[in-house]
Amino acid sequence: MNMSYKNLKLIACGTFTALLVAGFTSCGKKDANSPGVEFMPDMYRSPSLEYYGSQVINGDTVYSAMTPVKGTIARGYMPYVYPNTADGYEQAGLYLKNPLAYSEKVEKEGEVLYGKFCVHCHGATGGGDGKVGGKLPGAPPAYNGTLKNLPEGKIFHSITYGKGLMGPHAPLLTQEERWKLVYYVQKLQGPKTTAAADSSKPAAAVADSTKKVK
Repeated sequence: MNMSYKNLKLIACGTFTALLVAGFTSCGKKDANSPGVEFMPDMYRSPSLEYYGSQVINGDTVYSAMTPVKGTIARGYMPYVYPNTADGYEQAGLYLKNPLAYSEKVEKEGEVLYGKFCVHCHGATGGGDGKVGGKLPGAPPAYNGTLKNLPEGKIFHSITYGKGLMGPHAPLLTQEERWKLVYYVQKLQGPKTTAAADSSKPAAAVADSTKKVK
């Protein structure tokens, strides 16, 4: 059956109209990345504020990533005043004391941390006979030997900044975790053979407390 002239005319007009609409909706956009007609604009252009971006609020440009105000301290953060120097190491040994009250629970938590971060080099008993430590140029000193009388402040300082071949653990452990670890290291040291440092010395003796930590 031959298609009537009227039907052909309708098909031609419909096709022309569709092409015309498509042309108007897909061309002339200022944004080259625009998909044209957007059924749900929020799906394409999120109204949320993006990280590391900038927004204009009341005529002022505000950046979402801003540096803290100079001198501010993050909530819950306790600055460490002893610098990563030989002098800072000695001062920590003289004046720095464990702020955590001792308990078997705290020591046990320190033992768990030791098993995760220290046993590989220092060994299960702190004798410097860990599997990794044996492959180093120099094995770590034994806690119950050379380091037997190392004070708590120097232990904490060494964990914080690192010492010798040991890297810093401040990025890996919080201050509280480091102090828990100190308690367990002291257990591995065994009984002290020399008198403890005089803790009655004034804390003001830390003359370099205002220096920046390196």
